[in-house]
Amino acid sequence: MAGTKNHDYHILPPDIAPLATTIGALTFTTGMVLFMHKMPGGAFVPWLGLAILLASMFMWFSKIVGEAHAGDHTPVVQLHQRYGMILFIASEVMFFVGWFWAFFDFSLFPSTIAEVVGGQWPPKAIEAVMDPFALPLLNTLILLCSGTTVTWAHHSLIHGDRDGLKKGLWATILLGLLFSTIQAYEYIHAPFPFGQNTYGSAFYMATGFHGFHVIVGTIMLIVCLKRAYNGDFTPRQHFGFEAAAWYWHFVDVVWLFLFVAVYVWGGWGYPTH
Repeated sequence: MAGTKNHDYHILPPDIAPLATTIGALTFTTGMVLFMHKMPGGAFVPWLGLAILLASMFMWFSKIVGEAHAGDHTPVVQLHQRYGMILFIASEVMFFVGWFWAFFDFSLFPSTIAEVVGGQWPPKAIEAVMDPFALPLLNTLILLCSGTTVTWAHHSLIHGDRDGLKKGLWATILLGLLFSTIQAYEYIHAPFPFGQNTYGSAFYMATGFHGFHVIVGTIMLIVCLKRAYNGDFTPRQHFGFEAAAWYWHFVDVVWLFLFVAVYVWGGWGYPTH
């Protein structure tokens, strides 16, 4: 059955992709609960859910690209896509609010959990913290540069410069990979482990989830680069790239807050590693 069309929007027929994505997400989260509680199925259920998620996402996004090529993304549809991306980023902001809340709750009121942190912040069990003006500062500069290069790519696309679009995307992707590599090196040589106390838990959950978002954003930009080489995107219609650029800028802003609050302020005056 074909979708129903008018001059403003395109109503799609029922499709399996949204249902498959829901099933994949439920299977993955259930599997993670089984894994963390060391229950039967914890070794393979998360991987099954992840496989379903990735397959359904590929299928769903491929169809969205096909709709764009078919001319179904009218100005009204594109406007609603932007609303959806804005709401998604807003939900991601609230996700990070939770980790910042935990970090500030521990750091501003250490006396309320004196038995855990010893009445001080960072806790007495922490012998040294990350030096914020070493690798974290380098990663900050890398992400700021990547925000510039993705803006360069967007500006080039709007002005019909496809060569500049590709170069800007290449530069942003390489900077994102460099950021992830440096963060992995930093974690390997960190002076404190995850889960030993509230400082380590709050630090790794906040910075680690940000690192995960950098990886997701890098994958999004790689897909955009592939589509750019395929001849996709026009100055008037390029929401897929625009959404990835918005997401990347969001990742940049979150890192700036992490750098100032967690790395600089959170360990101010403490011995550094």
